[in-house]
Amino acid sequence: MLEPTPYDIRIDDLALSRAADVPLVRIGLYSAFRTMTSSIVIAGDFTADNIKHNGTFASYQEFGTKQITSTNTDVANYWGSIYRTVYVANFILERLPAVTGVTEANRKQLTAEARFLRGFANFMGTYTYGDIPLPTTTDQSTNRNIGRTARATVLASVLADYQAALADLPDDSSTGAAYLSKRVVQAALARFYLYQKNWAEAERYATLVISSGKFSLVPDYNTVVIQNFTSESIFEVGYTQNDDPATLNTLFVSRREVIPSDQLVAVLNSAESGARVATITFNVQQQQGNDNGWTVRKYGIAIENNANIVVFRLAEMYLIRAEARAQQGNQIGANGAVADLTILRNRAKASAVTVTNQADVLLAIERERQYELAFEGHRWYDLVRTGRAQAVMAAFSPNWNSRYELWPIPQSEILRNPGLQGAQNPGY
Repeated sequence: MLEPTPYDIRIDDLALSRAADVPLVRIGLYSAFRTMTSSIVIAGDFTADNIKHNGTFASYQEFGTKQITSTNTDVANYWGSIYRTVYVANFILERLPAVTGVTEANRKQLTAEARFLRGFANFMGTYTYGDIPLPTTTDQSTNRNIGRTARATVLASVLADYQAALADLPDDSSTGAAYLSKRVVQAALARFYLYQKNWAEAERYATLVISSGKFSLVPDYNTVVIQNFTSESIFEVGYTQNDDPATLNTLFVSRREVIPSDQLVAVLNSAESGARVATITFNVQQQQGNDNGWTVRKYGIAIENNANIVVFRLAEMYLIRAEARAQQGNQIGANGAVADLTILRNRAKASAVTVTNQADVLLAIERERQYELAFEGHRWYDLVRTGRAQAVMAAFSPNWNSRYELWPIPQSEILRNPGLQGAQNPGY
């Protein structure tokens, strides 16, 4: 019986045997990571209460109706992009030490970039799917049959990768926010510790980024929506109109496959949101039937050529620090949570923060994150990590179930990997 080799475990397309290969493999690493970023937005915003389905694609209908299945195309695409990034990183980490003629500086930088992007892929993977496989090799016989690893172990490996990258990356990328630097790792560590509820460390790393002097909030929030590589961008994945990843512009603008939910439209038009309403735009001619007439402006390259996807920006660091401070009981004063929120409210020309007790400040931060970071891939992850998903999402959709606090393991992966059989997330 003939058994053709599955298409997804082909012989390496990458080559790394001489110093001249290093720049090309580096591009391959960043290219692999690029495939993840639109999936992060889909997971973070589509799973939560930011969108309603307005088109014909079944995968997005599942997100709109909150009836996600293990055969969902986007669930499988995200998984594939995570492990594509991990594979290329492992390839570099295995092969690079044996390549002669590479300067020590280039070797250290590429190794650090591979460690960071592998860590970030695993971080997003475990907070999306729960316990996930943790491959550390490119050996196909090993990786064809690999089971799930406990989240705590995955996160320990993420932290090790981040710390290794922090030691060897340059302080600031010579090419700006398009490539990695110590500032990017510090931002990632701030988010890492926020998710881990290590408030002191989350505050410390967020403060390191804020006080570095390398980034500044743009005066007009509309600039965040319509421009690439602004002064507050820490790490941003660049796209052009010709290589927009199939994709957010198509989904949001040309097809309007998904549109802002009625709930999000209401909150973005509130006094607390202020200028953040620039995230969406209204056209009365599109208002009919189920269509509320609103469109997402971020990634609207057909109109404003803003195709890039931001991974980290300065506003998130203020929000991380505000939450970390509030969780430590530090709500008011010059170094309190409300002071950080006020910075973003002032930029948005929004109403002032009037609450001071811890519970109310934390809810204000939750709302502020929705206003400020809408369609940047945060909302679902925020609701789950704070334990607020059930309360918020049950009020949003009658179909919401607690199983949607994790995405399912793609059914295709379970069928092809014996190590995953019988290991599906509960409820799927």
